[in-house]
Amino acid sequence: MPKQINANLTSWASELDDNALEQALRTSRLPILAGPVCLMADAHFGLGATVGSVVATKNALLPSAVGVDIGCGMVAAETNLAAAELPDDLTALHGLLRDRIPAGVGKGHERSEGSVPPALEALGLPPGSASELSERQKMTIAVQFGSLGSGNHFVEVCLDERDRVWIVLHSGSRGIGNQLATAHIKTARLLAQEEGQVLEDRDLAWLAEGRPEFDAYVSDMLWAQRYAWGNREQMMDAALTALRVAVPHALETERINCHHNYAFKETHRGQEVWITRKGAIRAGRSDMGVIPGSMGASSFIVRGKGNEASYESSSHGAGRRLGRKAAFRQLTTESLRTAMAGRAWDDTMAEQLVDEHPDAYKPIAQVMADQADLVEVVHELHQVVNLKGT
Repeated sequence: MPKQINANLTSWASELDDNALEQALRTSRLPILAGPVCLMADAHFGLGATVGSVVATKNALLPSAVGVDIGCGMVAAETNLAAAELPDDLTALHGLLRDRIPAGVGKGHERSEGSVPPALEALGLPPGSASELSERQKMTIAVQFGSLGSGNHFVEVCLDERDRVWIVLHSGSRGIGNQLATAHIKTARLLAQEEGQVLEDRDLAWLAEGRPEFDAYVSDMLWAQRYAWGNREQMMDAALTALRVAVPHALETERINCHHNYAFKETHRGQEVWITRKGAIRAGRSDMGVIPGSMGASSFIVRGKGNEASYESSSHGAGRRLGRKAAFRQLTTESLRTAMAGRAWDDTMAEQLVDEHPDAYKPIAQVMADQADLVEVVHELHQVVNLKGT
């Protein structure tokens, strides 16, 4: 259940460190807010705005609250397979997924001019910055469509409580989303100086409606959200193809695709506002969502309850308990291998993946308990195959 920290800040997080709280309080004092800032159960310190926060604004947007991975999110596909139908050698399935889904920093597909997927062809270039894109950026758009990033991005094969097989995938708008976001955040900082915005953190600079810079950002942001959505769709199609190599009769029975780093105009509390979810998913009544835990922990398929107190939102995952540098200092390769026992995963890259150790994240069970008024659990999943990029 939520805790009312003050009139402008509501929190569902039972575990919230002081840095994240102070950051959220800074956001809650912005003059462009259209209601309280809402912290989700997985809230933790981020760039500018807190990860796991929902911000309602009127006639303005905070580029850093959307974040640098515009449109990042989850997609999950249920299949017709039971656990017993999976191959005995899950390492081979892991290899099939890696062969079909490029994973890691800067990784992508080798594409000639005529081999661009129709979905990307239809998307075109980001309209707000199209005239300014370099040839290298245009190439990045093409080659990284349908590829996985690094960090906490992953592809997993999972089993639910019925032993039904699912594929779950986490990714966003890749390099081009980061580049567009970074450029617009810089523009917002420069405009803040020109307009005399009073900021406690320069990364809380906003773009106001009516300015061409606002229109350019919205155009690029919405494009990047569509790119991220399509990127996940492409990878899910590739993952299902890989699964069918291992189990030819595998079929998809349901697919859920949802953003958790994005902004969109919605109507809440009787007014049309921009809702920015940074590390949060939409959880309107009957909205289906995907909330992953960490490596080695459960993930959840959920249905929203439409709680207006959170602007119909919920957490996007477990939320970090340790920063990446702290995780490398405090956690070990050996304990990561222990936590991942029984799964097919990138164990040869264990030293590089310590920052993704389950103990670097909050317990997902507590996060789900904290937000019982926001979502209901439909399925609980545990992974048997985990693929990550580094």
